[in-house]
Amino acid sequence: MIDSIKTAIITTSTQEWLAVLFAVLYVILIAHKIIWCWLFGIASSVIYVFICYTGKLYLESILSVFYVIMGLYGWLQWNKKSSENDKNIFVLNREKLFRTILILFMLSVLTGYIFHKYTKASWPFLDAPITIFSLYATWLATKKYIENWIFWIFIDAASILLFANREYYLSALLYLLYTLIAVYGYFQWRKAVIK
Repeated sequence: MIDSIKTAIITTSTQEWLAVLFAVLYVILIAHKIIWCWLFGIASSVIYVFICYTGKLYLESILSVFYVIMGLYGWLQWNKKSSENDKNIFVLNREKLFRTILILFMLSVLTGYIFHKYTKASWPFLDAPITIFSLYATWLATKKYIENWIFWIFIDAASILLFANREYYLSALLYLLYTLIAVYGYFQWRKAVIK
């Protein structure tokens, strides 16, 4: 096991190392509500577009393109100087949240089926929900909804398996770290909600 980890670290591409470094900086900075997070997120996502496409994780590659766009949107949203948007954290309506989860689940099954039937995508039934739920979680983060962190905890944990399966071990380790940071981020933002 340790030899496999050593081999994976040695054989990991420079691109993956950079993507992981920028991604870690992104998550740490967003947990502390620092606007520069979005620039690191964009840089990491651009690199992951190519990494995921090469590994036949087509939905993850498309998701990374979406992250670039949402990174720009997040930067603009967080850059607004209104007192309402500055440091406030928001909470979603529970009924609307549960309806949205049901819709996202159905979209995930449909997307997984389409990519299973019509492409050579790897693990489409895991890749699809990760992608679909990530789209929503990213939007929640740009709007500063605390529930984004709860989504990320589950998404990141599932992503560990997805990336390990494609032998992107450094990225799998990144998603383990993401899972832990998502828990931390949730509690950091929760303090702002409770005040």
